[in-house]
Amino acid sequence: MTVLQSELKEMIIKCLDLEDIEIEEIEDDAPLFVDGLGLDSIDALEIGLALQKNYGIKLDSNSDETRAHFANVNALVELVNNHRTK
Repeated sequence: MTVLQSELKEMIIKCLDLEDIEIEEIEDDAPLFVDGLGLDSIDALEIGLALQKNYGIKLDSNSDETRAHFANVNALVELVNNHRTK
């Protein structure tokens, strides 16, 4: 697990108050929504706000590309690596 993967998992746990989940339990390539963690659209908004605050990433919530970036932790890592301003 890379440092950025750990940071993103910790950010997800913190911003969504997932108190019963440890970062080791979130698989890097497991789906974040529906299956996997079972997150929903409100959770996506919270993650988007955290990405903006922590990494300066601006997202278009209606974009298919943005939805693809939220598929799993590895996709979020790619998003941060390619678009971070902080």
